[in-house]
Amino acid sequence: MATIELRTLGTDGPLVSTIGLGCNNFGRPGTLTETQEGTTAVLDTAIELGVTLLDTADMYGGAPGQSETFMGVALKGRRDRVVLATKFGHSDVDMGIMPGTPKGSRPYIRAAVEDSLRRLQTEHIDLYQLHTPDPATPIAETIAALDELVTEGKILHYGHSNFSGAQIAEAADAGGRFVSAQNQYSLLVREAERDVLPAVREHGLGFLPFFPLQNGLLTGKFTRTERPADTRIMRQRPHIAEDAPWDVLEAYAAFCAARGITMLQATFGWMLAQPSLTSVIAGTTKPEQLTQNAEAATAWRPTQDEVDEVSRIFA
Repeated sequence: MATIELRTLGTDGPLVSTIGLGCNNFGRPGTLTETQEGTTAVLDTAIELGVTLLDTADMYGGAPGQSETFMGVALKGRRDRVVLATKFGHSDVDMGIMPGTPKGSRPYIRAAVEDSLRRLQTEHIDLYQLHTPDPATPIAETIAALDELVTEGKILHYGHSNFSGAQIAEAADAGGRFVSAQNQYSLLVREAERDVLPAVREHGLGFLPFFPLQNGLLTGKFTRTERPADTRIMRQRPHIAEDAPWDVLEAYAAFCAARGITMLQATFGWMLAQPSLTSVIAGTTKPEQLTQNAEAATAWRPTQDEVDEVSRIFA
């Protein structure tokens, strides 16, 4: 396997691996990473492979905070080998922090960061991200609070998640030093191309897509007639496979077969060829899944014509 490439996150952000590890499965019931041992095994593999970007959130886990807690234990003694990203302020989750306080406000942010630092067992967070926009708080207040944390050394950089293109522009106009935007984006969900990605490029942000493999539909494991029973889709969301655009996916499979590459390799190759896209964040529950993702991310570099052809298949 080739060495995993490193890219700068946006104009002024940290240097991160082009494949990131989504840590939303750590502590999730019914998975191998439900336990500390399972989580540690995946993180061991990440560090061994050179997957440096670890992306979590204070709400992740079987109970809120469990992912961060497991990671704090697993990274003890090797914290400096990773770029640690977490999120705060998801609008739909009550973290028990100052009930009723807007989640983009200064009091909430200062309380939330202390909880995350404690669970992660670290003195600083490399990338601290506002999980969802807070309509109750002026973005200038959120920015001022995050700038304070940078000055104090509790966070090194900050970003946002689930912002629209207009909200990205508003944050930049308010003087925010955001280095990244994280939004849903895949070959099957391309709405970000309308306004988010243009805003990302205009304001010099690094882009981090979540759900890039679309629940596994873009890995090649699923076909119109074959659907592995031990997958999360078939256990919890079989409608995703039932409703998938199989004519499109079969055209994509033919494109891959003609070039002797896997669908997973083609998906990573297309994603990493997108302007401003810095790292593809994919969650795993098994070390071997992470190894497969890392191999795929370094296996195929498409030409511009091939990038355009894949884009047309999923137009």
